[in-house]
Parts: sequence; C-alpha cells; structure tokens
Amino acid sequence: MSEEAAPSVCSAKGCGRPATWALRWNNPKIHTPDRRKTWLACDEHKESLSDFLARRSFLREVEPFTE
Repeated sequence: MSEEAAPSVCSAKGCGRPATWALRWNNPKIHTPDRRKTWLACDEHKESLSDFLARRSFLREVEPFTE
C-alpha cells in the first residue's frame, strides 16, 4: 500500500479511528531541540496520549491534524 493510500489513524494501541489531532513531541535525551516526532490521535485518545507524553516532558505541541 502506498503512503498516499494509507489512512491516517490514531496511534493509540488497538484504535483504528481517523486521526483528528497531531501530537508533536521529542525526547530531549536523544533528539535535538528542533526535532519533532508525531503521534496521531482521535478525539477519544487525545487526552490520554497527551498526558502520557507530558508526564515524560516529551510533549511540545498539540495541533489539529489535517492530511
């Protein structure tokens, strides 16, 4: 399947819902300050995934996801 055809789904384990949020993060121990990794989240998992990253001081930005 090509990247264009792949649906953008929530990163929460077992969730297959369409992503509506982009959680931008980095691990300061291994990433440069400007590096951003992205987890996608549906409305239901936005808070739990954000909390997981925030507790580790990894969360940098939460933005609406648009493909």
